[in-house]
Amino acid sequence: MNQRTGRDAVLVSADALPAELAQDPPPALLDVRWRLGGPPGIDSYRQGHLPGAVFADLDRDLAGPPGPSGRHPLPDPAAFQAAMRAAGVSGDRAVVVYDDSDAMSAARGWWTLRYFGHPDVRVLDGGYRAWAGAGLPVSTADPVPVPGDFTADPGHLTVLDAAGAQAVARTGLLLDARAGERYRGETEPVDPVAGHIPGAVSAPTTGNVNPDGTFKDPAELAARFAGLGAVSGAPVGAYCGSGVTAAHEVLALALAGIPGALYAGSWSNWVTDPARPVATGA
Repeated sequence: MNQRTGRDAVLVSADALPAELAQDPPPALLDVRWRLGGPPGIDSYRQGHLPGAVFADLDRDLAGPPGPSGRHPLPDPAAFQAAMRAAGVSGDRAVVVYDDSDAMSAARGWWTLRYFGHPDVRVLDGGYRAWAGAGLPVSTADPVPVPGDFTADPGHLTVLDAAGAQAVARTGLLLDARAGERYRGETEPVDPVAGHIPGAVSAPTTGNVNPDGTFKDPAELAARFAGLGAVSGAPVGAYCGSGVTAAHEVLALALAGIPGALYAGSWSNWVTDPARPVATGA
């Protein structure tokens, strides 16, 4: 299984992936294309995907039903296990997840699989755009994978609830992964209340990637998070609107060598309790 270190333990490039796909067994490929407000990722998948890739629906497979726990709460372990097995995921076979380019949704696939105990999950750096842009083959076939044997064992990554997020904001660094205007409360297109968790620091995920959607160098990311207030030994957490792009923040933290906890319910859970404080402005 995964003997890789550093960046290679989290990401795989479009240049390196073809050689891995020629191995026996090849990594399982999950297409996790998704965008807030659509269009549905399955439409992009049907127009073209990596050969052998199986579409994983973020709303259905990588999250539970929306409710008080948030718009994208953690999936039920049994339901997640069934979805991953149907997609061909096994515990002793590497997994590569990808989206269009910037890993904003692929990171949720990476995080969820890691949280439920899969030891070898990576994101295709630059996503489908990097793959197709390199002239590598694409397919419109809908593969039927051999069912996998993955067993979902929750708890392998750190999760925060609302109280935990509030504590991290007070004692360490709580990163708000949303766009700056949502953090400041100038606009809120999805949730009923605008603003941010008091003490959280604005850290839009767009700052983690290059213009082509690939991740910045680990040293650049380490410098970014240090500039935002990451201190050795102090807890670091991340949240967003519903726990999707915050997973991207946790992945970027991992690249920088910083352990990060995910507030899975994120802002959509925070605002369900009117007693929780809300801050606005910079």
